[in-house]
Amino acid sequence: MHEKNNADPQVNPRQVFILSGPSGVGKNSITAELCRRGLASRAVTATTRPPKPGEADGKDYHFIGKDEFERWIQQRQLVEHTEYLGHYYGTPFFCLASAAASELPVVLTIDVDGGLQVKSKWPEATLIFVRPPSEAELRRRLDERRRDDSDSVEQRLQRAHEEYAYADKYDFCVVNDDLSKAVEEVARIISLRRTSQEDSP
Repeated sequence: MHEKNNADPQVNPRQVFILSGPSGVGKNSITAELCRRGLASRAVTATTRPPKPGEADGKDYHFIGKDEFERWIQQRQLVEHTEYLGHYYGTPFFCLASAAASELPVVLTIDVDGGLQVKSKWPEATLIFVRPPSEAELRRRLDERRRDDSDSVEQRLQRAHEEYAYADKYDFCVVNDDLSKAVEEVARIISLRRTSQEDSP
């Protein structure tokens, strides 16, 4: 049973960093490395899609039913939510509260719809758009994952073009050509933002 809490989790929006970008661009890999280094805490989001091989409930996502997700929407228990390829995705407040308890910067890996929803509610949150070096490389990464059939890959590539149109609404853009360099760049952004926040009155 998933925890439900309507209460304000007292998350500091200045400590929320959102990574968005096309499926397969490496958002989760960047986030995992930041967490491994002790530089951030990842907020686990929720989805109504079924788990893929190797995914675990509460670690990769909170996997829930459509009815429960729609109750969360009605009860305003989500800071953001969207629908993609027929499934709901969203961030429950309790997930942010859990990640914020670490007192580390909180990283959310969500799509542009969700990112802009969070930004509209919390203008002090930081949006980071992650781009692939090329469409050919993005296709290669999607094919290499072997998670989707050819039709799904094409849908994801089409969605990528739609997402690029919103990249200029993000505070920063990082090209993930080399994972270690992308991690360093995101870590630098987090450090700079935290420093500027500490210096502000």
